[in-house]
Amino acid sequence: MCGAVVVAWICIAGVVGRASVLVRRAHRRAAEQGNELELARNAWRHQSAETSRLVDVILPDVLAPVRNGTGVEEALSTVTLPSDPHLQRLLRVVATELATSVGRALEAESRLEHVRAQLERDTAELRRVAEETFPAAIALLREGSSADTVLARFDWPQNVLLRSSAERFVRELAYSERRSAAAQAASAKALSRVQAKTVSMLADLREMQERHGEEVFGDLLRLDHSTSQLGLMTDRLALLMGGRSSRVWNKPIVMESILRGAVGRIAAYRRVRLHSSSRAAISGFAAEGVMHLLAELMDNAANFSPPIDEVHVYVEERSAGLVVTIEDSGLKMSDAAMRRAVESVSGRVTDLASLQGTRLGLGVVGRLAVKYGISVSYRPSSRGGTGVVVLIPPQLVAQRLEPVPTERPRRAVPAPHAPAGPADEPRLTRREPAARTAPLPASPAPASSTSDVSAGHGGATANGLPVRAPGRAMAEAERTRRKPAAQTPADPPGSGPAFDAGSRFGAFHRGRRRAEGASADGNTHDVTPDAEG
Repeated sequence: MCGAVVVAWICIAGVVGRASVLVRRAHRRAAEQGNELELARNAWRHQSAETSRLVDVILPDVLAPVRNGTGVEEALSTVTLPSDPHLQRLLRVVATELATSVGRALEAESRLEHVRAQLERDTAELRRVAEETFPAAIALLREGSSADTVLARFDWPQNVLLRSSAERFVRELAYSERRSAAAQAASAKALSRVQAKTVSMLADLREMQERHGEEVFGDLLRLDHSTSQLGLMTDRLALLMGGRSSRVWNKPIVMESILRGAVGRIAAYRRVRLHSSSRAAISGFAAEGVMHLLAELMDNAANFSPPIDEVHVYVEERSAGLVVTIEDSGLKMSDAAMRRAVESVSGRVTDLASLQGTRLGLGVVGRLAVKYGISVSYRPSSRGGTGVVVLIPPQLVAQRLEPVPTERPRRAVPAPHAPAGPADEPRLTRREPAARTAPLPASPAPASSTSDVSAGHGGATANGLPVRAPGRAMAEAERTRRKPAAQTPADPPGSGPAFDAGSRFGAFHRGRRRAEGASADGNTHDVTPDAEG
């Protein structure tokens, strides 16, 4: 029993000893782990402090000089590096990448500045070429210069693309101008032949008016007037193509005949009323141009006014020259239409492409106005339509005589109608002018105007072909008309039924011949039929 107790106590003592040993070991391990934990905690605190200093101090101190172009090693040498090698390596990687990015950015900025400077130079050259070189080059090309001459005369852009584009443009424009000039020259040449044929037809018609009786006289006058309108159209196209008018006058033409000649060239001449007492005459070199200009303006006024309204033409003599006013009763022009008309008659519109196909007359007016220094302006008309004021400068006026007493405005002679059978001759009215006037132009209108035109020969071509001088056909017809004719006594005034056109214009024609016969004695008579019929 005692032995068992002793064994039990021995076992208990062994267990207690073993437990104490284990407890002491556990205490030692706990102490060691606490130390390790403290060491880890201290290391973590140190690492955190190093990281914070890296982020807050070292990186800004390194990146700032690197961003400004300082090398990486030089920038790192100015700061205290972290003790942790990993942080040191991280710092070097960041600094190197930043330096690389900064270098690339500086290179890109340099290239951008270079491109910007080049773009500014190209823009300046392009602006200079567009605003200075191209207008001057185009002007030279239109004057007939070649593309090589123009390219050698101006400084072109250094940029290869701009230079090649500019050269291509100049050469294409030169080619177009050559084609345009050739087309205009061919057109002007063809129109000159049409003009010559028209003048020849007018001469033949007037010669037939002398030879044939009154039964066909009205038809001949109607053909005469139609041919005159054709002449106006061909002259219009010739002037636009750079040609000249079909007629040339070598003597002054009185203003009254200028007006009648202009009226006789338009289709609606029966609606035009002339109010003129001027005795001034237009110099021969400008007479045809002034006549054509007034015809275009009268035709424009008649076309853009109601067909039942009249167009009134007034002539005044002023110190600044002759003032011709043309007024219609049509609708007032809109502001846009007025601006286009003013621009057209100013002569600034020289491009045929800018002219409307059905409104070429104002373009011709502009060219003639610039050629002769004539002023053309628009204003509202007191008759409700539009008024055109034409100022003919004094240098175009050949002479100024005393104005005649005020006379009743005359109507333009009505267009001949188809003959309706024999009838009495119309009464002729004779007016004695106050003084001798300049020769009257051979007008296509049914007016008693005559003119002397030089009949000189135009020489010959290189092949020996004869060349007819300008206006020679008309001169031949005028000389034929001026041959002495048998005097026909005037018939008594008729008060019977209406007479036909042939009788009416036959009487008018015989009266004119009597007037021409009387002019040989020193007086010029103007014989006109009663326009009221």
